[in-house]
Amino acid sequence: MYKIIGADGLEYGPVPVEQLAQWVGEGRVNGQTLVQGPGATDWKPLSDIPELAALAAPAAPAAGAAMPAAGALSEGLVVPPKHAEDGARQVQGPAIGLLVTAVLGLASALGSLGFQTLGIAFGAQGRHSREPLQHLLSISAGGLGIVQALIQLAVAGVIFYGALKMMKLRNHQLAMVAAILAMVPCVSPCCFVGLPIGIWALVVLLKPEVKALFF
Repeated sequence: MYKIIGADGLEYGPVPVEQLAQWVGEGRVNGQTLVQGPGATDWKPLSDIPELAALAAPAAPAAGAAMPAAGALSEGLVVPPKHAEDGARQVQGPAIGLLVTAVLGLASALGSLGFQTLGIAFGAQGRHSREPLQHLLSISAGGLGIVQALIQLAVAGVIFYGALKMMKLRNHQLAMVAAILAMVPCVSPCCFVGLPIGIWALVVLLKPEVKALFF
């Protein structure tokens, strides 16, 4: 298993040699990319590591064969640059939709939490009040409502973070979790909005050419 320092200066991995080969094919890793091998503490250019140097060497095309323009997927398929660009564009729409769903959910959960807290503050006295608003607040308050609001806050937070990762093409698993949570009734914030957006995001994330773009 190997770690690398990406072009953005961030550390990725550990990943197997097969994943490194895929990144090389996609142009994300080259011979000058800093790599840390298993058990090593120092970083070296990929081309200086004997067992990886062949990955950075240009492959000679077979006679009559066209040179692939971009990296191969883990399933062995080839993703041309145009398809990679299209895949990246496909991710943006559902990712923004998930962000909107999360923001609406956060607002709804915070409002519910405030409503429940106010109700508890009024206490038993409010249950016998003739003021409609005070009476409504007091009878609707309770520990269960607060727990539900906190759960909705947490779910909305996960969806928000997963959507941000999806926009940056990082952490495919977390993006999938965010899409699924957006679809779950009674858990998803604003489920009427989250259901179609979650389905849209899931369909896009399951496309092989999109999945291959994620770090």
